[in-house]
Amino acid sequence: MNNQVKQFELDVAQDQLDDLRARLERVRWPGEQPVEDWSQGIPLSYIQDLAAYWADGYDWRRCERKLNAAQQFRTEIDGVDIHFLHARSPHEGALPLILTHGWPGSVREFLDLVEPLTDPPDPADAFHVVVPSLPGFGFSGRPSSTGWGVKRIADTWAELMTRLGYPRFGAHGGDWGSVVSARLAAIAPDRVVGVHLPIPYVDLAAEPDPPESMNDFEKQGAAISADYGTSGTGYFVEQMTKPQTLGYGLADSPVGQLAWIVEKFHGWTDCVGHPENAVDRDALLDNVMLYWLSNTGASAARIYWESLADLPRDQITVPTGCSIFPKEMIRVPRARAETRLVNIRYWNELPAGGHFASLEQPKIFVEELRKFFRLVR
Repeated sequence: MNNQVKQFELDVAQDQLDDLRARLERVRWPGEQPVEDWSQGIPLSYIQDLAAYWADGYDWRRCERKLNAAQQFRTEIDGVDIHFLHARSPHEGALPLILTHGWPGSVREFLDLVEPLTDPPDPADAFHVVVPSLPGFGFSGRPSSTGWGVKRIADTWAELMTRLGYPRFGAHGGDWGSVVSARLAAIAPDRVVGVHLPIPYVDLAAEPDPPESMNDFEKQGAAISADYGTSGTGYFVEQMTKPQTLGYGLADSPVGQLAWIVEKFHGWTDCVGHPENAVDRDALLDNVMLYWLSNTGASAARIYWESLADLPRDQITVPTGCSIFPKEMIRVPRARAETRLVNIRYWNELPAGGHFASLEQPKIFVEELRKFFRLVR
């Protein structure tokens, strides 16, 4: 096995950027939607404006410089190259922390948090930060065989932390990262000092709690989750069943990839009707670029095909913290979360933020990590 960890520096060839711009200049647009809102998907006028900025106003090299400054690495684990950011804190006693994104996210979600996490005002809150790209996402390798579901990814993360010299560490994850992080806590309870989850890891197919047992915040969450279940899961079914078919459009059309991702930033953020109220357009496009440049639209979608038939059902006994953001599209009442997360040490229902909380509310997000991990360091 190749255990070598190699520094990785991005330097995207200019011809890739030129090709992107040429594609954006010759888009064949569909007709305009017959509704004035987002109920049929991303509106034509908005995506045309965003694509025009992508072609003529957006600066990929800015993002590239930020990623390189954050220290990127790759290492082969179980036959797949794993890309990750790794920033060591200057403070003695810093806690290693692995942060895992989901779909349609990327390491960009955590890029701006590296500095405040590694070098906080109080050195007692310092972390050594590890941010891997999921297999098949971004600049990690694309698995050439099946079997790369969340269980195997969690095993891979445990090996990654071993290679980096971290026998004990904390874990956080959002979206699929919540499931991976929970599984990591289950397989390595002697190593994971605490796991922080914005989506508590439970059996979402189980009977919901009766309304009378919920507080007002939880009732609002149940309504959001119900709306997501009825009108927001088309992407889920397609990626779960036919990711390869979807991938042809995502690989060939930058606007197709853009629409497929940005629609979720409208639906899943605390954006008051417009995604850029929650996340600025440069950050939106940075995230899309990590799919476009690496041509991972299909391979990233495949995590749904790989994982949903074999979701882990482990009971999580390690100390757990839950930060519940109001516009998260899957909200779980605490009483139900405690059926699987049996050692909840921290639970906070927040006033703002959604599914991409680290991008939407970075200061609140960082403080939530600090508060929870103070309890378990």
